[in-house]
Amino acid sequence: MTGASPGTNTPASNIPRSDAPGPDGSVPDFLAPIAAEVTEHVAALGGSLIELSHTVHARPELRFEEHHAAAALGAFLTGQGFAVSTGVAGMPTAFRAERVFGPGGPTVAVFCEYDALPGLGHACGHNIIAAAGAGAAAAAARRLTAHGRGRLVVLGSPGEEGGGGKTLLIDAGELAGVDAAVMVHPAGFDAVRRTNLGRLSLEATFTGRAAHAAAAPEHGVNALDAATLLLVAIGLLRQQLRADSRVHANVAEGGESINVIPERSRVKLFIRSPEHEYLRGRLYEAVRDCVLGAALATGTRSTLEEVAPAYDPVNANPVLAQLVTEAFALVGRPVDPIASANGSAGSTDMGNVSQVVPAIHPYICAVPGVALHTREFAEAAVSPAGDKAVRDGAAMLATVVAALFERPGLLDATRAAFGRPEPAAEVSA
Repeated sequence: MTGASPGTNTPASNIPRSDAPGPDGSVPDFLAPIAAEVTEHVAALGGSLIELSHTVHARPELRFEEHHAAAALGAFLTGQGFAVSTGVAGMPTAFRAERVFGPGGPTVAVFCEYDALPGLGHACGHNIIAAAGAGAAAAAARRLTAHGRGRLVVLGSPGEEGGGGKTLLIDAGELAGVDAAVMVHPAGFDAVRRTNLGRLSLEATFTGRAAHAAAAPEHGVNALDAATLLLVAIGLLRQQLRADSRVHANVAEGGESINVIPERSRVKLFIRSPEHEYLRGRLYEAVRDCVLGAALATGTRSTLEEVAPAYDPVNANPVLAQLVTEAFALVGRPVDPIASANGSAGSTDMGNVSQVVPAIHPYICAVPGVALHTREFAEAAVSPAGDKAVRDGAAMLATVVAALFERPGLLDATRAAFGRPEPAAEVSA
């Protein structure tokens, strides 16, 4: 993937006038009845969605090991009339679920994530993502049975926490024919979009020479010293980095025995920036030089490798962003789309999706002010407020999805804002 962002500066005035908000910011007339109906469908599904969220949360599974979560989601979607295929893109815990509503029409994809964090469980709230995404698809499908035509796809994407499951889905062609892709992520705030950072996953390896740490340390070449110097060099480097970019690391391997000079060490690193050229250019080169310098200073040999798929920055489609803003208001969560965009977020493989199809990655508040990747957020993800985020997130996404099916002008504007004026090539049923 490149770091290009097609259509980022496309003005919201490309939205068809009949579908745009009124001069006072009022929601278009067509959207309110859609939101009202799908919210009723979500309410009817509510118990099942909360049970699904709690089921995924209670049994946290790491990337590409999410067998229980994938099975639970597949069973729910099968029960909602979706045809579910498992093991897609060569990933045992990935799935594709589809419902077709008559011939022709668009193809819209809803993404579900469901992997957990090592040691913290669902501290990123992927149980909420999973249940809200599946619930949105189910609620939208109930309306589209009478009002729509086209194909609704739910893509279960494992391994978001570092594994890049969506990049593998892209490479396998699972987004061929998809006109737009959506998902919702929990947070400590509501937001239509944030500055999600591009990310490289790197691993530095230092190789030295083992020796007795007491009897003959002078014969050793200490690879752990090189790892230590790398961390110090990165710490000093941060003063010269852009304020919107990040480097963080930990020592994954540093020796087997205290009594032996470590002959091998490994340091895992994430480097992040919202700008692709800076990420691949100045930032990567500076970290590479820190690795080389640490090796030179300690007499070790070094390598620096990319060990996982790179994550692109999220290119939030402006038409989808406006639609999400309106849908948020209709489910009782008014959001200022400008103010809510301030501040950085982490990185996501939804950024890679957003480079190949029009996409949006909004955030929904579970508990105000609680940060992601904390034990507090893991608790919030199954709190009453977290359950409300499941229901409201499902209703908001279902409103967006149904509107894209029912208002062709919206999808045309979405494509135009992305820089692809023609519909995506259709795939066979």
